[in-house]
Parts: sequence; structure tokens; C-alpha cells
Amino acid sequence: MVLKYPSYKYFYAAADFITLSVAFIISQEIYLYYFSSNGAFIFNLKAEDFVLLLSVNIMFIFIFHYFNLYKLGVFLTRANQIVTIIKSLIYGLFVIVVISFFAKFNILTDSRLTILIFFFISLNLFIIVRVFILFRLYSRILSKTIFKRKILVVGAGKSGQLFAQKLAFENYFGNEIIGFVDDSKEIGSIVLYGLKVLGSVKDLSNIYNTLNFDEIIICIDKIEYEKLLQIIDECKKQKTTVKVVSNLFGIIADKFLSENYENISIADVSTKINLKLYAFFKRFIDVIGASLGMLFILPFFIVVGIIIKLSSKGPVIFKQVRIGKDGRAFHFYKFRSMRVIDGEDDERIEKMLKFMKESNSNASDKIVTGSRITGIGNFLRKYSLDELPQLFNVIKGDMSLVGPRPCLPYEYQNYDEWQKRRLSVMPGCTGLWQVSGRSEVSFNDSVIMDLYYINNITPWLDLQIIFKTIPVMILAKGGK
Repeated sequence: MVLKYPSYKYFYAAADFITLSVAFIISQEIYLYYFSSNGAFIFNLKAEDFVLLLSVNIMFIFIFHYFNLYKLGVFLTRANQIVTIIKSLIYGLFVIVVISFFAKFNILTDSRLTILIFFFISLNLFIIVRVFILFRLYSRILSKTIFKRKILVVGAGKSGQLFAQKLAFENYFGNEIIGFVDDSKEIGSIVLYGLKVLGSVKDLSNIYNTLNFDEIIICIDKIEYEKLLQIIDECKKQKTTVKVVSNLFGIIADKFLSENYENISIADVSTKINLKLYAFFKRFIDVIGASLGMLFILPFFIVVGIIIKLSSKGPVIFKQVRIGKDGRAFHFYKFRSMRVIDGEDDERIEKMLKFMKESNSNASDKIVTGSRITGIGNFLRKYSLDELPQLFNVIKGDMSLVGPRPCLPYEYQNYDEWQKRRLSVMPGCTGLWQVSGRSEVSFNDSVIMDLYYINNITPWLDLQIIFKTIPVMILAKGGK
């Protein structure tokens, strides 16, 4: 399952790995030389010690990735990068201390002093290596040589020209624009600075075979969602990175730290993994994770079931038809949180359809029939605990732990064609928009976040979403 990232990210990850290894060795040597009599550290390492150090280093790399230390807009800064490094090291050391309580891991946790020494040694090394050496090396040499990226801009209108101007005058990332692609302009016509229109979107394959560019940036003015997504699909057929500059993807920049070129926010929509291979891996993790989760919360299920049964008439588990992957219907399970009524809640359907069609409304505008919610139901909904029976759906294969939320049949029937793309993968118990302010976004923005997830799906992104789901549930963010 090879991850497809720009080469500079792997370069920085390798540099971080070496820096962490040196920091571990130096900190242990200092501790043993001044505060212990156990002899030199490096010559007494056992095979299992090397495995542990390797695991810790990899864990730190993931933490650095989580805090965006491999994004251009972060590692090509000074103050912001130092703050992010400090935060990442603190989180990493906290994880090590927690793990050391459950596993034999004494290399770094023999005393609080060793942790303190490692923190200061690693922090200083990272400042020297990242903020001073690599910053200058990348911005002055590497970005113009081995990491230089040739960019093709899709869209020769105002947005595309503005983007090209920014890179031409202020660029120190090493990006070089080779030309434009535009369906409405004549091939060979000059756009600006001698840069020409090289063809239409349908000519991308021929242009790639001729010029072998590294990245496609889509910058198109006033475009509909469906048309933009069609262009993205065509661009993704090339063996290159695809990114978008569009107000339609503005929610990505608002909710996440996206890449930016000269303060222009860019949403990466490149597929990073082999999706067929990952499907097998994801299903394995889903079954194991959902099964363990069911065993862990079984006592909670029993207690809640009894309370629901005693508090109001009706079944403990609410079963409802939902639409899953590729428009397939399945039975969806939740703890019943409302009093049973005959037929559909027509008022809610009307409000939901209005919410879907009004792009300026956000999720908090959706109607919830509060008079029907039971006492225990109010608690369950507030903390999203009513969703826990969906672990059954995961085990059955109807859902995944992470993915876009399944919709109701009437919602699916009223989707625009581009919105149906959110169900091109298995729906999930939690997803990107659920952990990113689900009551603060419009319906279209929630779909865009789902599509962003689908385009950027990786095991690491799934793990991030799962970790972010926990505080969302505990703090009752967006639950209604």
C-alpha cells in the first residue's frame, strides 16, 4: 500500500528520522555519563531496543504529519514551525509515557530526567536542522533542483492568471508554471509572461507525455460543482498530483490546514493509495475494531437497553432504511431516542429538503422534533451514543468505521448527481465533517468534505478521524 506524496515530504521524514535517532542517542549518553554508572548507551543496545527505538521514531513521524510539519506552508516558516515542533514533541512524549505504563519500555522512561533531557536535545536539534539548515537548503537550492516542480494550470481566466502572477513574483517554493489548459481559449495563445495555452482538458494525456509535469493546479472562475468534479476526474487520470483553487472548496481551507502557495489556499484532491488494496485492509480493520468495540461496551449496551425499554414504549434498537455504497439500501441501527409515531415525520422531511437546497444554511438549521425525544434519548443524542449500534452495521459489511454518513432514501432521491459521489465508498460511523464542526457547515460543504475525504483516503487519515471523534463525543459537539 504505497502512499503517493511529493518527494520533499519523504525527504523531510527521513531527515526527521535521523534527527530523532541522534537525539535519542545523545540524550541517553548524557544521562548515563552524568547521572548513572551503567556505561555507554549505544554499545549496550539489544535487538529489542533497536526495534523500540524504530517504533518510537515512526510514531513521531506520524505525529509530525498530524501537525502538518510536512506541509510547505509550515516547514518553510520559522516561528510557526518552532511552535509546531514543540507541540509535536510534547504530544509524542506524552504518548511514550502512557505506553510505558502498559509495556516494558525503559530506554526513555527510566526517569523524568531522561525525558526532560531528550525533549531539550531533540528540540534544539530540530531547530538547527529544520529551521536553519533545511530551511535555507530547501528554499535556496533543493526547491530549484531535485524538488523543483513543474506545474500545469487548468484555467486561463482571472483565477489562473492571479495564481500564475503570485508564483512568478513571490515564489520561493521552487514551482515552475509551464503553461495553461483551457477549453475556451485557442491553443498557442499567450496568457501572460509568455506562458501559453497548451490545449484543452481532453489534451492532458498528450501534454503530460510531452512535458512530464509534476502537478496540476485547477483554477477556474465561476464553475458549477458537477463541472469542476468532471475536470478533477479528468486530471486524476494523469500520474501526477492534482490540487484545486476554488471557492467551492473554501470549506477545506476553513476547517483544515491545507497547502498554500504564497497565501493562496489549495485543496489536494490526489488519490494517495491503491484503493483496491486499501479496501481489503480497511475491511480487516473494520471487523477487528468493531468486534473489539462491541465487547468493550457490551455492559453499556445492556444498561442503556433496559433504560430505553422502561422509559417509553417501543423497541430498544431503532431500525431504518439507509442508502449506502453505490446507492444500495440497507438496514441502519441506532438506539431509539424518540417516541414512536405512525408514518414519517413529514415536518422533518420538509425542513431537511429545504436545508439541502439552501446553500447558505448550516446544519444547525435542521429541524429536530424535540417533543418526541425521550429523557434518555436526549442524553444519548447529545453525546452521539445513540450511534453505537452501528458497530453491528460495520460487522455486517454495510458500513465502515470511517466514511461519509449514509443518507435516507428521500435524501438520496433529491441529491444532485455530483452529491451522489459521496456514496462512492462505504459509509461510515464517523467522518470528516462530523469531526469538523457538523453544526456549522452547509449541506454542500458537508458533501465537499466527504469528497475531500474520498480523494485523500489513507489509513492515517482514518486514524486521525477516529481520534478526533472521541473529544467530539465527550464534549457533545454538534449532537442534537
